[in-house]
Amino acid sequence: MKALLDPGELAKALVHSRPEEVRKEQRLNVRYHIEHPAIIDRPRKFLSVFATILRHVPSYGLALEHYVRCQAKCGRCSVECMIYQATNDPKDVPCYRSSMLLDIYKRYFTMGGRFWGSVTGRGDLTDEKLQEMAQSVWNCTACRKCLLECPSGIDHGLLTHLARYILSEMDIAPRALVVSTREQLEGKTGNTSAFPWPAIKDGLEFLEEEMEEEKGVKMHFPLDVEGADYVFFPAVSDFMMEAETLMGNAAVFAATGDSWTIGTKCHDGINYGLFYSDRIWDRVVSKVDAETRRLKGKVILIGECGHASRSAKVGIPMFCGGKAALPVVNCMEYAYDAWKAGKLKLIRGAIKERVTYHDPCNIARTKWIIEQPRELLRYICEDFVEMTPNREENICCGGGGGTVSIDEVRPYRTGPAGKAKAEQIRATGAKYCVGPCANCKKQLKELVEDQEVDCEIVGLHDLLYNAIDYSELERKQGVEPRQTEGNTDCVTTSTEAASS
Repeated sequence: MKALLDPGELAKALVHSRPEEVRKEQRLNVRYHIEHPAIIDRPRKFLSVFATILRHVPSYGLALEHYVRCQAKCGRCSVECMIYQATNDPKDVPCYRSSMLLDIYKRYFTMGGRFWGSVTGRGDLTDEKLQEMAQSVWNCTACRKCLLECPSGIDHGLLTHLARYILSEMDIAPRALVVSTREQLEGKTGNTSAFPWPAIKDGLEFLEEEMEEEKGVKMHFPLDVEGADYVFFPAVSDFMMEAETLMGNAAVFAATGDSWTIGTKCHDGINYGLFYSDRIWDRVVSKVDAETRRLKGKVILIGECGHASRSAKVGIPMFCGGKAALPVVNCMEYAYDAWKAGKLKLIRGAIKERVTYHDPCNIARTKWIIEQPRELLRYICEDFVEMTPNREENICCGGGGGTVSIDEVRPYRTGPAGKAKAEQIRATGAKYCVGPCANCKKQLKELVEDQEVDCEIVGLHDLLYNAIDYSELERKQGVEPRQTEGNTDCVTTSTEAASS
């Protein structure tokens, strides 16, 4: 099978940005930056961390026991892996990557493995094996498409996450994620982008003025309102870099009249723990849960972000109350339900240009949010086209699993990891690609730039903002009605102005 990338493109994508002397000092030949990794006796430390996690999270042991018994290494997962399709490197086959961890488990944590290992001396964990794992697990975007093809039902994405978790407890994790998470949990700003709250608040006030000027009606971003039905947690990057998406969120609530609020103590739905650490995952969703309860909110509402939605949908009941946990809803689910209930009035065919839709892996792979945004887009768009494949069989944007936040691996993300998605978008001929996820948007914008695809990346709410029928709000506010024509200029200068 021919690789999607030629040898020259692949070599460019795999170039190291870390100085050679740093790699030698840290004894890690990986492409991502690391702060202070463990250097001495790494195999022993890895096994110690592994044992501790298995002791405290028995469900990992149950999964591993099953996987080591049914592991086939047949390679069928390779047909679904866009990384392998791009590189044609056997080490990029998902089951090869998973075998690194499964072989360690079998050798050191099963009775047969311990016996035969002591007799034959084979299969011992070495520093070289750990170095290979440290790079390999961050080549994977954790899109979990390989799970669709595995005849044994092995979740390679779960095994990648577990390997990252163990390594992170040895301080072997991308610095970009570690620094962002530290700021979110312990820093002054309390968010992953280190945006000061006064700057966010000023930006929201500006957007309120912008919305009134554009649409002729008052729409607000309510702050710290107690007892609101919905407490809103977008990806914090939306506050400064995705103004149109936020304006769409506010417009939907203005049209429905439901109560919502943004908390001032916690307003970042991003959760990098989903990518590399259960301990961090727990701390971040607990912070979201605490803020919702502080404001006496009824529902946790997550913005347009696939991983933020999945981390809360799964993490809130897992870490914050079980069956008594607060409900978690994605903003696209809310908009769809409001539209179907007749509370959100939209203009049919408001968007004239061709539009396509990218399924974020974290909300589509499990068939959670698939049809809702499509029904909305078919209604408001005159020319909506699908990519192929789509829905739960979608191709990852190339920046999943936290890799989009690692800027030093951009050539890899927009090369081997993103090439297939770029060609998918190109084939549609769409002017707008809806990517309803903060990570996907960042990756797709860099991808279409690097792969020279003539397409603009937007959010679903960017389009909804220009497709809402504001006549009822005009009547309630006593303002002169405007023409109810769709505005096809989906991305206005307000996005740039809010971030300046």
